[in-house]
Amino acid sequence: MLRDHTDAEARAALPLKWGAVPEGTIPAWVAEMDWHTAPAVTDAVTAALQRGVTGYAPFDDAGVGAAYAGFARRQWGWEVPPEASVPVPAVVPGLRLVLESLCPPGPVVVPLPCYPPFRDVVALAGREAVHVETDPDDPEAALDLAAVERAFAAGARTLLLCSPHNPLGRVARRAELEALRDLAAHHGARVVADEVHAPLTLPDGPAFTPYLAVDPRGIAVTSTTKSFNAPGLPCAQVVALDPEDRAVLQALPLVQTHGWSPLGAVASVAAWRHGDAWLAAVRDRVAANRDLLGTLLAAHLPLARTRRLEATYLAWLDLRAYAAPDGRGPDPVARAEAGGVRLGPGEDYHPGLPGHARLNLATSPDRLTEVVRRLGVALAPA
Repeated sequence: MLRDHTDAEARAALPLKWGAVPEGTIPAWVAEMDWHTAPAVTDAVTAALQRGVTGYAPFDDAGVGAAYAGFARRQWGWEVPPEASVPVPAVVPGLRLVLESLCPPGPVVVPLPCYPPFRDVVALAGREAVHVETDPDDPEAALDLAAVERAFAAGARTLLLCSPHNPLGRVARRAELEALRDLAAHHGARVVADEVHAPLTLPDGPAFTPYLAVDPRGIAVTSTTKSFNAPGLPCAQVVALDPEDRAVLQALPLVQTHGWSPLGAVASVAAWRHGDAWLAAVRDRVAANRDLLGTLLAAHLPLARTRRLEATYLAWLDLRAYAAPDGRGPDPVARAEAGGVRLGPGEDYHPGLPGHARLNLATSPDRLTEVVRRLGVALAPA
């Protein structure tokens, strides 16, 4: 069901990912798919445009909450009320709204590595970030709950949870989420979960557990844009089970919450309702590319390390073995770009952590093969 973009098509369709690199460089950095958008989304948006749907978004949620509730029931066996969703322009603005309006005063725990806008949104909300680090050599890469408890005990009152994790591609186990819930409850803290990658949990890995399924006091923010390849159609949703929380969000001034698109809502409803088969094909392709990546790394970059991807289409690479001695000379990511591949620099996700990179697997097997071949050449010892 997936249709790969040619290079020319990708450059036209994905102006950020492909337009930010010169001709001849393969972009494997930003989280966009090198595939045509899900047909259910394309068909629904095309029909909406033909009906003239180019006005402002309505005051209600345009059916997004009900569509999401159906998806959550089918995919995760989770019953979430349709009215629990409040539309927002995108996930990051949604996180900021939640921090500003629903979270108790105090610092915010941000696990590292993290999606870079997590750090920005904490600052924009006027909060102090407290970083809890994951050891890059830890094969489990689980959240350090002992460090979280210390942060809560010292006064932090919110934790931003990326579930599944970007960039580590890990699915949090239910027992971990329950332990995090108990810590938050004990300290009067709140967990805010970014679950935008939840639909991209791979078929042969651990099952995804929605955070609100274990902690009704939590808040989740999600969107169809990553899983169905429509980031240019802005519409996300804050999911809040507490009616009082929803009332607070719905009472915020329009200038603070506006910006979601009616076409984004059309895309979201179509994806949540009719995108299951396409999504299954995406998961299968990503799992196959993950396995292909392992084979390619063994052939071209045998000293590179990576964890087995459980979710997302973003592989986290440890390239420290290819760094210049004593830190002299360009780092592996800079050498990769000079060799015709743009990766996501690891220091964007974990400041001060050298020698790591994020690699986008949402592409064709041929293009992925060429990416790793080029990396092998670029990082080969002089």
